[in-house]
Amino acid sequence: MNADLSRRHPAGREEEPLPLPFAERELPAGRHQFHKERLMAQIHEDLRAADAGGTTATVTPVRRAGRGPFRNRAFLVPAAAFALAGALAAGFLSYVDRGAADGSGSTIATGPAMTTSIGAADDGRGTPQLLDRISLAAAAVGGGAKVRADQFIYIGSRTANTYVKSSGNKNTLVSEELHMRHVWNSPDGSDGWLIEPGNTGPKGITLARKDEKGETPTPYLNAPSYNYLAGLPTDPDVLLKKIYEETRGMGRGPDQEAFTTIGDLLRSSYPPAELTAALYKAAAKIPGVVVVDDAVDAAGRHGLAVARLDEVSGQREEWIFDRETLTYLGERTVQVRGEAGEGGLIKPGTVVFTTAVMTRAIVDRMKEIPASAG
Repeated sequence: MNADLSRRHPAGREEEPLPLPFAERELPAGRHQFHKERLMAQIHEDLRAADAGGTTATVTPVRRAGRGPFRNRAFLVPAAAFALAGALAAGFLSYVDRGAADGSGSTIATGPAMTTSIGAADDGRGTPQLLDRISLAAAAVGGGAKVRADQFIYIGSRTANTYVKSSGNKNTLVSEELHMRHVWNSPDGSDGWLIEPGNTGPKGITLARKDEKGETPTPYLNAPSYNYLAGLPTDPDVLLKKIYEETRGMGRGPDQEAFTTIGDLLRSSYPPAELTAALYKAAAKIPGVVVVDDAVDAAGRHGLAVARLDEVSGQREEWIFDRETLTYLGERTVQVRGEAGEGGLIKPGTVVFTTAVMTRAIVDRMKEIPASAG
């Protein structure tokens, strides 16, 4: 399954180069993730080509911003891809003009920055018990049923980001209009499609990933396919060890990065039920994970949240669950401590990113929206 592309993509068509100029400021939430997907495909191709040629690729450590505009995840970038990586590194670049693929110079509608009351968090002592209950509920409901090679995994979600918008010398904090995002991925991760206002035109764009030999890049933890997920260990201790090992040196500390990685898998993939249950149990073992008494997803649904505060950014990542059924509803990132963004425009109570998973389903054709999606 391709990496989550729920971040804004201001470029025109998929094949168009990144627009210039850049301004030195935080990259808006998740736009980095969209370009990171493109970059990582190129990285895999370059590394594969270097290996095939018997040469050693020069690599440079680069950090990328995740869903929130200030969360970083490290990866290695071959010299051939460094020009693009430099534009993405550390999340300190954003576009002055947010032209979008859904029309020349257009952007998705924006308005005042989203805000919320900051839910109270417990001391973390009740978190393992809640996550154990969530794990049992996930195992009982099932999910992530086996997918045939010719089928696709569909995820429909409602989402929006908050970012600093620049116009001349004026910076303003704005939030996107809540909108639907439709994504399809093949089980092996080689093919897929995305339709999302602001990221794509009405017909969407391909998420196909092939190298020059027509081969699919090897999936990994931060860019998994369904088949890859089906092969992950379901023992929580073994799984968590793997997550820590594969994300070592990334993000703003191993614990936050492990929590972020699990959150990414829960939000933007369709793992088998056994793995979903194991992910929740693994999350219960991460230090600093707490329960928040109230959180609201992008569809306006209130629930309990399992969360962790990024001490560096002051932002809290919240996984939101239905109070009664403990079903996963969505995720949001809230500024809860200090200020962020250019000029400190992102104040406590700002919702930096929000999403609600509306439908996950297995479909027979790419671009097929299941009837359950309404």
